[in-house]
Amino acid sequence: MLDRLKEIKCVVWDLDNTLWEGTLLEDREVSLKPGIQAILEELDSRGILLSIASKNEREVALEQLRTFGLDDFFLYPEIHWNAKSTSIANIQKNLNIGIDTILFIDDQPFERDEVHSQHPQLTCVDASAYDGLLDDPRLNPRYRTEDSRRRRLLYLENMQREADEESYEGPKEEFLAELDMHFIIAEAGEQDLQRAEELTVRTNQLNATGITYSYEELDAFRRSPDHWLLVGELTDRYGSYGKIGLALVERRASCWQLKMLLMSCRVMARGLGNALLTYIMGEAKEQSVRLLADFRKTDRNRTMYIAYRFNNFHLLEEDAEGRITLENDLTNIQPFPPYLKVEVQ
Repeated sequence: MLDRLKEIKCVVWDLDNTLWEGTLLEDREVSLKPGIQAILEELDSRGILLSIASKNEREVALEQLRTFGLDDFFLYPEIHWNAKSTSIANIQKNLNIGIDTILFIDDQPFERDEVHSQHPQLTCVDASAYDGLLDDPRLNPRYRTEDSRRRRLLYLENMQREADEESYEGPKEEFLAELDMHFIIAEAGEQDLQRAEELTVRTNQLNATGITYSYEELDAFRRSPDHWLLVGELTDRYGSYGKIGLALVERRASCWQLKMLLMSCRVMARGLGNALLTYIMGEAKEQSVRLLADFRKTDRNRTMYIAYRFNNFHLLEEDAEGRITLENDLTNIQPFPPYLKVEVQ
């Protein structure tokens, strides 16, 4: 099992005397702090998301960011006069990430203390230390995958999906059908392993066991005749979500056991966890084997337990540490969602 520092997924910036020198509404002009643009570009290339929590006039601040050519870097910017702890909560909700994966950088001790008082798991950093961010091991993912390099763009595509879905006046199923979603399920290749490790490290809410695996461990499973490592990729008319799902099945002669099932939070509402389970259940039934699944309760993965129960898994046993074994008798397998085209490679 992989043992690493908790990775930071998003850096939230103050603006005045943090991202730039000066106070926007008081000084004649402000200037970017030395090296800031290069830092933003490097964090973005590593797949670290960026946002803003600033007490300022929103349109004035956005115009200044446009002047600097930086406005496209920041997702869900919170620029208003409310408490910054509220801004952080909004950003966390919109990005759908854990509060403990956010780093907040601000020049004012009061603001950092106010945020920390409401979000004690969050990391707060004095703006004077900004030039050391790139050396922080929590901001240095082990690999830079194509998915991580495109992460900001994937969020921007998803923001457009959400806006269109919100404005759509028909039934949700009709909107989903119009997305033209293709879910590709394949055995993981060597080229998938960096992203597979990244998924296990980054996915908390939709990870059935909470276990993380290293590249080397995943490669051993991929090569093992007794294991089946599956990866799922999703595309729709807006673009590609990238590799967003992973499953590890231990295959014995008379029994298969799901040792890992996880899905990216970006596809939580698309029913892909159910689709991947449907495929695995169908294959197990065809092979006439029992199907078990491991689950371990965490403070975030209740959704995955609901997915198992929805797919007719029932409790087989639970130990004193909360490790659960589920079983499915394979008599009632849910069909693939009608709005989803499933391709097995």
